Amino acid sequence: MTQKSTKYTPHADYGFFAPDSVTRRVWSYPTTVLVGIVRATVIEELDPNLIAAVDATGANYDRLATRYARTVQYFASVAFADAQTVLKMADVLVRVHAKAIGIEPVGGGRYDANDPDSQLWILITGWHSVLKSYEMFGPGPLSKEDEDRYWFECAVAAEMQTIDPATVPRSREEVRAFFEMWRPKLAASEAAQKMMHHLINGASEVVPDKGILRLSSPITNAVIRSAVIATLPQHMRDMGNLNQSPATEKAAIIVMKSAMRILAKSIRMQRELLKVLAPKTLSVIEPHWRGLEPSNPRVYTPAEARKEFGFVRPRDAHLEFRAKQRDRVFGDGLAPVEDGILDSQELLGKIA
Repeated sequence: MTQKSTKYTPHADYGFFAPDSVTRRVWSYPTTVLVGIVRATVIEELDPNLIAAVDATGANYDRLATRYARTVQYFASVAFADAQTVLKMADVLVRVHAKAIGIEPVGGGRYDANDPDSQLWILITGWHSVLKSYEMFGPGPLSKEDEDRYWFECAVAAEMQTIDPATVPRSREEVRAFFEMWRPKLAASEAAQKMMHHLINGASEVVPDKGILRLSSPITNAVIRSAVIATLPQHMRDMGNLNQSPATEKAAIIVMKSAMRILAKSIRMQRELLKVLAPKTLSVIEPHWRGLEPSNPRVYTPAEARKEFGFVRPRDAHLEFRAKQRDRVFGDGLAPVEDGILDSQELLGKIA
């Protein structure tokens, strides 16, 4: 029976994924918010272009809790929000990323956060990390059919970024090949290692420093850190200087699995967790938790939604603005304007 809510209203539609989709099953599991997204942000820093963009802003050091909450909200919206909301968010993020351009200090080349290759790296590390944490600390591996479906649905999500969906891997084997292809491109610079350690110890900053949460924060941080490291292949541990003892790893796996089993049985506990970590995400996922049917019970394809709501593909969005940013940075040697960051606050909340 559909539950009624006096606080949360249904979404306008199902967005891009059905209630029984593999995407919603995996992304709604509590491993996503506690391990998967942390793992993704840690691994992403091994891309020299991405760490150059992130390090230049200093935002992960100045306001990590806000950045984490906005990341959770974005990923949750793609999986659970209505189509028009997701398209608006995707459109705004193109403008946000237009600011993240400059010269990569290690190789000396130009970086651009809207570059399709960089966006694909972010997408695959995110979706793979969420699936890895689900398999390792949650219900276990998906069936072959469900995993292939998961990566097919990942290609749908790719259309919310500047990515050609044809470049998205569609199976476990193709995902492995993707990471092997990227391996020679990865770099463990001083900035990357510093950021990886900062992010993997982020619970100390993300969890509010008050009451019982203040007392539990060091323990939570240690468990999450060790659990995330346990999911990493050895070469990434070595690059990030993130090795740990077998005993620590075994203990973290046992604790995290036990905690996830308890959390998965209680939507109330998951709700309280989100209130602490990413409160604006509650309105995104509550309709799914409560089984609220949207006013238009439709699942859109990206093309259908863009046509109905009047959006272009992200890779074709704001081309004039992006060109002006490049001219300003690479031509005039000036800092990029902040327009995109300011635009994002209506959808994703204040940046600080």
